[in-house]
Amino acid sequence: MTSTSAQTAPSAAFATFVVVGERTNVTGSARFRKLIKDGDYAAALEVARNQVEGGAVVLDVNMDEGLLDSEKAMVTFLNLMAAEPDIARIPVMVDSSKWSVIEAGLKCLQGRGIVNSISMKEGREAFINQARLVRRYGAAVVVMAFDEVGQADTFQRKIEICEKSYRILVDEVGFAPEDIIFDPNIFAVATGIEEHNNYGVDFIEATRWIRQNLKGAHVSGGVSNLSFSFRGNEPVREAMHTVFLYHAIQAGMDFGIVNAGQLGVYDDIDPELRELCEDVVLNRRPDATERLVDAAPRFKGDGSAKEKTADLVWRSWPVEKRLEHALVHGITEFITEDTEEARAKAERPLHVIEGPLMAGMNVVGDLFGAGKMFLPQVVKSARVMKQAVAYLMPYMEAEKAASGSTQSSSAGKILMATVKGDVHDIGKNIVGVVLACNNFEVIDLGVMVPMQKILDTAKAEKVDIIGLSGLITPSLDEMVLVAAEMERQGFDLPLLIGGATTSRIHTAVKIHPQYKASQAVYVTDASRAVGVASALLGEKRHAYVDEVRREYARLAEAHARGREDKRRLTIQEARANRPDFDWADHRPVKPSFLGVRAFDGYDLGELARYIDWTPFFSTWEMKGTYPMILDDDRYGVAARALFEDAQAMLRQMVEEKWLTARGVIGFWPANAVGDDIELYTDDSRTTRLATFHGLRQQIARDSSRSNVSISDFVAPKESGVADYVGGFAVTAGIGEDAVAARFGRANDDYSKILSQALADRLAEAFAERLHQRVRMEFWGYAPDEDLSPQALIGETYQGIRPAPGYPAQPDHTEKATLFRLLDATANAGITLTESYAMWPGAAVSGLYFSHPESHYFGVGKIERDQVVDYAARKGMSLAETERWLAPILNYDPDRVAAADAAE
Repeated sequence: MTSTSAQTAPSAAFATFVVVGERTNVTGSARFRKLIKDGDYAAALEVARNQVEGGAVVLDVNMDEGLLDSEKAMVTFLNLMAAEPDIARIPVMVDSSKWSVIEAGLKCLQGRGIVNSISMKEGREAFINQARLVRRYGAAVVVMAFDEVGQADTFQRKIEICEKSYRILVDEVGFAPEDIIFDPNIFAVATGIEEHNNYGVDFIEATRWIRQNLKGAHVSGGVSNLSFSFRGNEPVREAMHTVFLYHAIQAGMDFGIVNAGQLGVYDDIDPELRELCEDVVLNRRPDATERLVDAAPRFKGDGSAKEKTADLVWRSWPVEKRLEHALVHGITEFITEDTEEARAKAERPLHVIEGPLMAGMNVVGDLFGAGKMFLPQVVKSARVMKQAVAYLMPYMEAEKAASGSTQSSSAGKILMATVKGDVHDIGKNIVGVVLACNNFEVIDLGVMVPMQKILDTAKAEKVDIIGLSGLITPSLDEMVLVAAEMERQGFDLPLLIGGATTSRIHTAVKIHPQYKASQAVYVTDASRAVGVASALLGEKRHAYVDEVRREYARLAEAHARGREDKRRLTIQEARANRPDFDWADHRPVKPSFLGVRAFDGYDLGELARYIDWTPFFSTWEMKGTYPMILDDDRYGVAARALFEDAQAMLRQMVEEKWLTARGVIGFWPANAVGDDIELYTDDSRTTRLATFHGLRQQIARDSSRSNVSISDFVAPKESGVADYVGGFAVTAGIGEDAVAARFGRANDDYSKILSQALADRLAEAFAERLHQRVRMEFWGYAPDEDLSPQALIGETYQGIRPAPGYPAQPDHTEKATLFRLLDATANAGITLTESYAMWPGAAVSGLYFSHPESHYFGVGKIERDQVVDYAARKGMSLAETERWLAPILNYDPDRVAAADAAE
């Protein structure tokens, strides 16, 4: 195993790594042993508390000492721990070599515990007996790689013992795989004995093998054993542990018995020491031990835990410069006292905002505009600004009440809303924060806002600009309606358009023509919002609007030409060019069950391992692929800081259960009938349960490529092949709105947006993980799949999960059928809005196809003949069908209707 260029902060796997606190172990901590022997249980509880505060997720408690009554000590300590809520909130690993002590400990636990450990060192029969007792207590179990011959030291011995133990526990005892934690033995490296040099690699590779082959099982180990040769040199030991964990966690190690308060950060290790440690841990060179031994004294410290000391030189600066520094660096720690000091000096509290605070935000704006600060840093700056303003607000309100003033000093008042039927607002929130940073007053109406509420609020609040946001394609139509209604009611305010599905073309072709009284302007992202708003309200606004109108006229003309230039097939021609699969030799796998299965309270820690971090950075307008973005010349510093904050919050989300993940999957007998897919109640296939309707590509092709529809991936009914289709709906957003509201009340937009972005990532990860389990377990058409999370993100597996409303099936109304089949509201807590957006917003739904040739594709633009045919198949009116398919129509329904009327 070799290191790679992606050696930055430990990967997303660190978010789910379970730190098992080791200091409540009399065999591993001299201090704890002395406290227990002296009967000083109050101080011993402090050791436990420090481990929890240091990041331990499980506490390993061991009382195996020759001069102790181990059973009594275990019972006393565990009962005392149970009375301490801040300690008792995490599980206990009852650790002993004596079964009587383990059993005494298990009887004290209030929740599920973990037994550390059992093994086959006394033979198969004793192993089975202990395993059955553990299962009777409902505990998970650590299984040592140990048999009658001894502890496993080589890779081969480790995997042989673990595989044998796994088969006994799962097949004979009935253990759930996820309740098995293997300890393949971490041994000391750099001992001077050549046979020991590969111990680190053997553990890491055994871990990788276990996670790939013993499905569901976990891997743990006592990390301090690794560095035994360097006892007394804590900085070197800590560096060795950090390097080892970096690589072991990537291989799949998800538990570790470590000193939770003394784990380092991979990137913070001295580069020379890090390389020396990696040479030893990964056995990269024959002289690795000698080189680390020679260098170790230079890194030796006093062994005390490191304390982070902040550079507080800036605290001696004048208050104006302190406020600027706090804003630029996102420091909230001193903002209240500094704001009060500035208020005491100022003639009016408003002058603090107009003076040093806005001066600081101007610096932020300049740095952001110059590309020297990035969106996450700006949002942190906004958090500082909002907290300062919140402190000043009571003073300003009192002053206004005394004077009767209603004057506003903002650069302009902007109303923002996510339109009716849409629930997504992360991008809107970011834009609002950036605008507020630049002295715009922002009124945010939230999500699913009806048109009339937007317009009534705009009038009542006398706003200067209205901003509309949306993510799903039906929102585009809603924006057109809002623009037309603004025109009808005589509004003359600029209209900003933004969101994932919006575009400059759509704004120019659809929205702009509906609103002649003023101007609709598409805003690419948050970094452009201030410039656009300032231009629309500035002295040169008329020249700016004229320029936008000329640009939109050019775009509309080019768009019309593009429609005419691209030749498309009739729907009959497109169907004749469908893929030609050999159904005679295809034997679809039948799923392990038919109907639906729900998942309630799915483990967030498990899902975190499947997060695709690249879209997370895109949310913050940082373009690049994870993990390379962490070392990017432009974004690297900001990306690492953002990632560190995300990891910290993700750990809290997982440990404190901020969110609840619920999901449902289903499988049904199915066959294709033309461009549609019929689902049946059972395998007799006599009674139709539902129909999914497909749309087909109509673009004319010059090559041998086919014109595809989702129905092509299901066996045609006339083939006689018994095929199946699956569906799913998952969310990790139950509780998301309460978390966001809590941060909103604290004027912490940064944490609010961060929590929303993480909830979205967890929902996508849930979809990814369930799809993996579908392929391997529930449908089981790829039981031997062996892919890393990175390979999963790259979609290198068999089968697809396209979603209604997205390129392969752009019709959002198909979600209604899917949700009815899954009973998704009851089974997963997900509802559909009138525009078929899912609530909670952090949700994903779609279909499952298993055919080996199935692949993702885009339907693209379609012609009227297909829309007429599709409307008839769905039993919808042509007008309603055109409304839902508006973004992909290759014709203008109004012009066609007008032409028909003229004939």
